[in-house]
Amino acid sequence: MRRALVLGLARSGRAAQAALEAEGTEVVAADRTLGNDADRTLLEGVEVLVKSPGVPGETPLVVVARERGIPVWSEIELGFRLLDNPILAVTGTKGKTTTSELLGHILGAPVAGNVGRALTELVGAIDPGRPIVCEVSSFQLEDVESFAPAVAVLLNLERDHLDRHGSLEAYHAAKLRVFRNQGADAFAVVPAGFDAVGGAATRIEFSAEDELPAEPLLLGPHNRANAAAATAAARALGTGDEEIAAGLSSFTGVPHRLELVGEVAGVRYVNDSIATNTLAVAAALTTFASPVHLILGGRAKGEPFDELAGLVARSSVVTAYLVGEAAETLAVDLGYANVPFLHATTLERAVAEAASAARAGDVVLLSPACASYDQFRDFEQRGEEFRRLVQNLEG
Repeated sequence: MRRALVLGLARSGRAAQAALEAEGTEVVAADRTLGNDADRTLLEGVEVLVKSPGVPGETPLVVVARERGIPVWSEIELGFRLLDNPILAVTGTKGKTTTSELLGHILGAPVAGNVGRALTELVGAIDPGRPIVCEVSSFQLEDVESFAPAVAVLLNLERDHLDRHGSLEAYHAAKLRVFRNQGADAFAVVPAGFDAVGGAATRIEFSAEDELPAEPLLLGPHNRANAAAATAAARALGTGDEEIAAGLSSFTGVPHRLELVGEVAGVRYVNDSIATNTLAVAAALTTFASPVHLILGGRAKGEPFDELAGLVARSSVVTAYLVGEAAETLAVDLGYANVPFLHATTLERAVAEAASAARAGDVVLLSPACASYDQFRDFEQRGEEFRRLVQNLEG
């Protein structure tokens, strides 16, 4: 490839640029911060456009590239083409990060993709043939062309990212592209009873009730399902049960996913900032029997909150503290469900108010059901701010 355009210079875009240049490709970089993300002249002589996942398909350069017949790839498509490694791809509406990290822990394999390092960062940095676990989002999968993982895992498929995809059908179709190019020598790991997923891979089903080589350390029925999916994927790659058992019984979880970040005066503070949709919050609420002070809000992703409000009403939540752009919408639905709530506006005030109201044995849970982009760079920054605020309480 002689010339490529990389659109979007966040983590994955910078990694894609470096990988292409290492291959001898001339790279043209475009980004909103450079002020050239609508400059059509950048497409001259370009053989492929590599699009960062945060860039919508309606972006002018993407639209024009497709009109001119220029292929549009996601960064994971580029990584797949440049790497000579079996890839275990993990996707789903919730649980992707936990399952990916657990699978990497079991296999002793690097984890890349949607969280952590970009897949193209591993080009030239890993021995050929060594497995790679890749967490893949719908934003990445909507722009794959030949991506064909050796093992593809679908954890679940619910409602999310309707603000980006426009419809539930489009979101589901993007997720299921993970199976599209798999051959007969590959494996498709799916929830028990799930519909046919396409592709030619051998189908393997899993459920939270599966017999496992060892019980996972992680709490909650959703995490047992994640463990069952990771077990099925590891077995598909030929990993023995003894090795799988060692991984299940030693994996302590990932940051920002039901992470205990402190205990003050007998109150536990749990960081679940990665819970950016209602399904993830519903799973978190099943974990605690103690009274919960729930911090909700941020930027809505097109989901209605009425079902979540009903779940909160039936849970052990005593008060919800609402922050960010979605606070007003959440307040309406929580009000209809008779859930006590407080407009906290900011995370700092929410933590302070919850800490004041909580008693020994209670849980203060940040599980927002929303994206973070109205007030934070990403969910990691939001989770780290929650951790800092809790540490200040401890001080």
